[in-house]
Amino acid sequence: MTEADRPQLYLITPPTFDAEVFPAKLASVLDSAEIACLRLSLSSRDEDEIARAADALREVAHARDVALVIEKHVQLVERLGLDGVHLTDGARNVRKIRKDLGQDAIIGSFCGNTRHEGISAAEAGADYVAFGPVGETALGDGTRAENDLFAWWSDMIEVPVVAEGALTEDLVRSLTPVTDFFAFGEEIWRHEDPAAALAVLLKAMG
Repeated sequence: MTEADRPQLYLITPPTFDAEVFPAKLASVLDSAEIACLRLSLSSRDEDEIARAADALREVAHARDVALVIEKHVQLVERLGLDGVHLTDGARNVRKIRKDLGQDAIIGSFCGNTRHEGISAAEAGADYVAFGPVGETALGDGTRAENDLFAWWSDMIEVPVVAEGALTEDLVRSLTPVTDFFAFGEEIWRHEDPAAALAVLLKAMG
């Protein structure tokens, strides 16, 4: 598989991190591989904490031409100088948010394992649709997005598709021909050396 045919890389931040320490760790990962997009995905509901984290990561990401989107907090996109938003409720708000944020903003939509929801999000103006989890996890109801969903999407729909959630080397290997992006989060951050963990997953792409 040529470099151009390979899925692109998308990183998801840990749900909590030290804004003093994490940016340096992130920088080393961004310098180790070509990353297309970074998602700020904090569990915190503290606006100041989210803003501080966004400021620290924006500097690191934009210095390397990596787009930074925030999960859910649409109101913070323009205020914090971010590139867009990742929605977690499928197609529901895509059309309205596209209108609010304009054509240049990145709007992504997580659609679980539902083909219909994905199509609706794409038609409403999403820049990408994410399906998952693709691996075994106790999160949510544990229903997986299977390989054939990605294969169908890649054949039928032009809007890029992202595979995320409990990815393993084997899953990366099997999904590489049928996805446009892999989104890695805890798969790399739980390791002492996230850049090395990412390299292992990259190698599985062939």
